[in-house]
Amino acid sequence: MTDLNQLELDLINAIGAAESVAGLEDIRVAALGKSGSISGLLKGLGAMSPDERREQGPLINGLRDRVGAAITARKAELEAAELDARLLAERIDLTLPSRPRRKGGVHPTMQAMDEIIAIFAEMGFAVAEGPDIEDDFHNFTALNFPPKHPARELHDTFFLKADPETGERKVLRTHTSPVQVRTMMSEKPPIRIIAPGRTFRKDSDATHTPMFHQVEGLVIDRAIHMGHLKWTLETFVARYFELQGVHARFRPHHFPFTEPSAEMDIRCDRSGGSLKLNEGDDWMEILGCGMVHPNVLRNCGLDPDEWQGFAFGMGVDRLAMLKYGITDLRPMFEADSRWLSHYGFSPFATPNPASGLS
Repeated sequence: MTDLNQLELDLINAIGAAESVAGLEDIRVAALGKSGSISGLLKGLGAMSPDERREQGPLINGLRDRVGAAITARKAELEAAELDARLLAERIDLTLPSRPRRKGGVHPTMQAMDEIIAIFAEMGFAVAEGPDIEDDFHNFTALNFPPKHPARELHDTFFLKADPETGERKVLRTHTSPVQVRTMMSEKPPIRIIAPGRTFRKDSDATHTPMFHQVEGLVIDRAIHMGHLKWTLETFVARYFELQGVHARFRPHHFPFTEPSAEMDIRCDRSGGSLKLNEGDDWMEILGCGMVHPNVLRNCGLDPDEWQGFAFGMGVDRLAMLKYGITDLRPMFEADSRWLSHYGFSPFATPNPASGLS
């Protein structure tokens, strides 16, 4: 017969000597597990006579309870000690200088985009978006591009592989004008939107990249004329460059989707290695614009005898370069953290006309 007193003494001593929770768990399994010493005694009660069971049962159950309580108490002590040791090891000396924080920033292109959107939003324009991959109709045909126009050729435009069933070639949109087409086909006039987004053309140098950003605008209403266009763009340019006014001229040009068409120039002075606006005798082209061509209105299901409108488009990356003194467009897309740290903007300084754009 097992000496219960000696067994209890041995287990209590082992429990008290346990130095870790894992070691204590081994003792618990050895004593109270399925094959443990105390569990074996409890299993042996079935082979005893009724008198022996009445005598030994309470003794063995009491031993089990006392050993279990000792294990629970020791486990609490060990866990508290381990927590204290961990807190001591992970203690931070608050008198030491902190680690340098990673500081993010807003890319100049996105800053310029937000500024442009803020200005036109104040003027009552909504923001419209469309897909980067377009079909021929939305990117060319609906915008009055003739069949042999250079923009439809491979040397100017990124074409995707032709559909094996229809033979149609999708295209990476060359401008955000397809958004204007989709808006005119899905919404009833009056319309007043801007369409910011990425565009793609086969061009790469200091002032051109294969992927760039545009914002195009569209106004459709009754009795719209060039005077409305001129006021809108002069107001925008003055607010964007944060000037009291702007000295601008509208030079005749040609775009398939507008008639008449014009390019907007602003007076500038490039002497001394810096750009000064509203000064000097030089002119700088800033954007293209014009009255929406009647064929475009017809292609979008609008009657040009009832509805008129104007459209304009500008390169966001180039506007960012002009405003913030960036001399080369290519680093804007190279993800150089040093360049971004120099030209980036605080993400908390959201552009708005009330507190300032930049």
